[in-house]
Amino acid sequence: MQIHKTPLALSLASLMLAGHAQAQDNKLYLFNWTEYMDPAIIEAFEEEHDVDVVQSYFNSNPEMFAKLQAGGTSQYDIIVPSNYYIPRLIETGLVQELDKSKLDNLDNVMQQFADPAYDPGARYSAPYQWGVTGLIYNTETFPDAPKSWSLLFDDETNAQHPFGLMGDGQVSIGSACAYLGHGYDCTSMDAWREAAQLLLDTKERETFSGFTDGTPALQQLARGVTHAGMSYNGDFLFFKEENPDAFAEMAFMIPDEGAEMWVDAMMIPADAPNPEMAHEFIDFILDAEVGAQLSNYNYYASPNQAARPHLDEALAKPPVQPSEADMERLHFTPTLEGEQLQMFQQLWSEVKSR
Repeated sequence: MQIHKTPLALSLASLMLAGHAQAQDNKLYLFNWTEYMDPAIIEAFEEEHDVDVVQSYFNSNPEMFAKLQAGGTSQYDIIVPSNYYIPRLIETGLVQELDKSKLDNLDNVMQQFADPAYDPGARYSAPYQWGVTGLIYNTETFPDAPKSWSLLFDDETNAQHPFGLMGDGQVSIGSACAYLGHGYDCTSMDAWREAAQLLLDTKERETFSGFTDGTPALQQLARGVTHAGMSYNGDFLFFKEENPDAFAEMAFMIPDEGAEMWVDAMMIPADAPNPEMAHEFIDFILDAEVGAQLSNYNYYASPNQAARPHLDEALAKPPVQPSEADMERLHFTPTLEGEQLQMFQQLWSEVKSR
């Protein structure tokens, strides 16, 4: 039986829909790395736009990607993936194109990030922060440490002290590739196999403590659980400033063989509940002073040219801003797809499981 709605019923339905839309307009769902956002920036955005920002967190790109594939495209308005995952997100249809007419501050972005290889024309992404994944170590344990990945991969350079590697397969295999002379951004199967064998040999050493990602690796170093490992330059400086006594004898290096330069970027999921507010948020972060505030909080380098006059002095020198010589040794982690990605994942699974 068909029911004809009365004017009152229609009016109530309209009010309910309007209420739903208003509720949606008053929420922004941000999916970001842990401890990667200044709470004061969130408060300022909430006040300026009369919105509540609901934050969720991830600890790795694979975790973020899996959440989106499992229906997360309709749960978040902003995600912050790393450069080598951006093509994967685009190709799988998990993100939407940006409407640049709504991003007045886009011109603040440095030229090197305005047309990046991982997102030609920056159609889908706007840069958030950039940094380096390098080698962290105890200077008392290794007073004459070579500027080399040998501190992790050579059992003669480091014969007896515990150390760790990174849980991100492309970063660990890339670093092994660099050490072996194939370059950090290696993509040939022969180079990968040789690097994987090196990692397997490294895993068998009694002093290998396991695969640990950035922040936990620094905590292990501070507690003396390990004496060398891999982490991010901004995290290292942040921890050193926060706890100078625990990190007094710790150092960060970019090995001469090469290392990873990464960019984290803001993107809008394909089915974001509030894409209008998502654009407002991206534009807010791209403001010169807000961009500087973000980097001054995170201790990472800003991709925002207009932010430079507002940055803390520590952010203009190593370890946050690498030397010119070290910049030449840095490479983006290559984006893998199709059969090449499957082959890499099989190889990495073998490294982790054996």
